[in-house]
Amino acid sequence: MSKTLDGKRIAFLATDGFEQVELTQPWDAIKNAGADVVLVSPESGTIQGMNHDEKADKFKVDENAGSVSAENFDGLVLPGGVANPDALRMCDDSVSFVRDFFKQHKPVAAICHGPWTLIEADVVRGRKVTSWPSLKTDLTNAGAEWVDQECVVDEGLVTSRKPDDLDAFCAKAIEEFAEGKHAQQTA
Repeated sequence: MSKTLDGKRIAFLATDGFEQVELTQPWDAIKNAGADVVLVSPESGTIQGMNHDEKADKFKVDENAGSVSAENFDGLVLPGGVANPDALRMCDDSVSFVRDFFKQHKPVAAICHGPWTLIEADVVRGRKVTSWPSLKTDLTNAGAEWVDQECVVDEGLVTSRKPDDLDAFCAKAIEEFAEGKHAQQTA
C-alpha cells in the first residue's frame, strides 16, 4: 500500500528546549505517511524536550546542522518551545539550513515559536503566517502579515499557533510535503 510521503525525507530541526508534542506529533504523523524522518540539531548526542516549563524526554540527534544540506531533504519541520528557536536563530548553521529550503523552493512547516528561526533566516517578508501570539510584532516587523488562525499555508510555508492546532498543522504539512517544490517558495 502506497503512502502519501513514500520516498520523501523530512528534516526536523531542533535543539534543547523544544516543546515535545510539537516534535513528536508531527514526527509520528509524517513517519506514518511514509516519510523518512531525521532529527537535525546543532547539538550532538541527545536534546532535551519540554512539556511547557517542565523537562520531558531526551531525543537522539541523527544529524548535525553543520554537516547537512537542504538538498538532501524534501521538507523541514520547525517545532516550537521558547528556548529551542531562540537558540537556533543564534546558530549560523541552523539559520543557513532553514534559508536553503526556501532557496530550493522546498516546503517548510513551523509551529508556535518556531517562526523565530524563519525571521532570522529572513524568509517571512511578504508572507502570510501565524505563530504563538507573542511573535506577532516580531513577524510583522520582519515583513510578514500575521493572522490569528489555526493553520496558514503560503506557497509551501505552513505555520500554526500552538499545540491545540497540531492536527491541522500535521495534515497541512503532509499535504505540502507531498506536493513538493513550490516555485514561489523563495528566500
